Amino acid sequence: MAKQIALFNHKGGVGKTTTTFNLGWMLANKGKKVIIVDCDPQCNLTGMVLGFEGARDFDSIYESEEVRNIRNGLSPAFESRPVVIEPVVCEPIQDQPNMVLLPGHIGIAGYEVTLGIAQELSGSLVTLKNLPGSLHHLFEKTAEKYDADFILVDMSPSVGPMNQNLLMTSNYFIVPMFPDYFSAMATESLASILPKWSAWAKHAKTSSLLQDAIYPFPDKSPKFLGTIIQNYRVRDDTPARAFQRWIDKIKFGIETRLIPALRENDMLLPDARYEEASRIASDSAEPDQLLFPEFMRELMIARPLLQVSDFNSLIALSQEYKAPVFELTDAQIGQTGNPLENTKEAMSKFRELFAAGADRIIALTKDE
Repeated sequence: MAKQIALFNHKGGVGKTTTTFNLGWMLANKGKKVIIVDCDPQCNLTGMVLGFEGARDFDSIYESEEVRNIRNGLSPAFESRPVVIEPVVCEPIQDQPNMVLLPGHIGIAGYEVTLGIAQELSGSLVTLKNLPGSLHHLFEKTAEKYDADFILVDMSPSVGPMNQNLLMTSNYFIVPMFPDYFSAMATESLASILPKWSAWAKHAKTSSLLQDAIYPFPDKSPKFLGTIIQNYRVRDDTPARAFQRWIDKIKFGIETRLIPALRENDMLLPDARYEEASRIASDSAEPDQLLFPEFMRELMIARPLLQVSDFNSLIALSQEYKAPVFELTDAQIGQTGNPLENTKEAMSKFRELFAAGADRIIALTKDE
């Protein structure tokens, strides 16, 4: 069965979409079959992967008779249609046969209010009992169709009922961060939000009404894989002082606020699993560039799952050519001489980082 990983932070601009694409690609490079899912109504992941630039470009997947986007996939449940949910016909990804895209739809935002009412778990739920389990059911059916090992879910920056559902019906979750004040504060707010969501999910899992639904609410207990801190500037192979200050604050917030809250709500893996994953490293990568950099040896989970410096111009090229930052060709880079060599050196470091990140995710999510 596919392992569903939600990438969530209620703060925007932290690189969720970029991480979903690059990390999914690296997992696919390692032989895993991956579905990346666009659950953000802004549809940035869909636009990037498929090269869409305007609203009309989406018509091909919005107006098709086939089920080719997340909204159409959910419509049997949310619009009470007399048909059952079917797997989505996912979009192939150029040059990556092991990964496909489940496209987003701007109209999924219209389902948010109805889902919120359904998830109040009140007496009004009877007519809406099929909704809370429908997203997981859609992903599960689509994963079966494509024999997927992993489902990476790119979520919007909100704390609405859709994200509550997506995270609490996942197997694991990752919190992308940007080294700034808002991400530092996010560790505090997440320590409050996630326990509330966990309490809601525990109630939902014991609801006889939801278990008797056409799409039963799944019995999931999502576990924290770690944070990913990215887009900071580097000087002499270390984060610039201003960025390091916020990275340290984020780590401190994770250690003192987020980790205790997650531990209390059974949202952590066994300590031994984190310790085992922390030993996985690419042979050619420098230790301080890898996952879990030196910080709090006795608390592996307080260290970033992945710490990635600024992509600079590589991200624009990645989006233009629909390729990960670590697999751009010389022709796509469009440079010569020393600038080209410097860019290729940066790409090599990103390749090592994402390779180590994928290896550690595989280790953290391995079956017992």
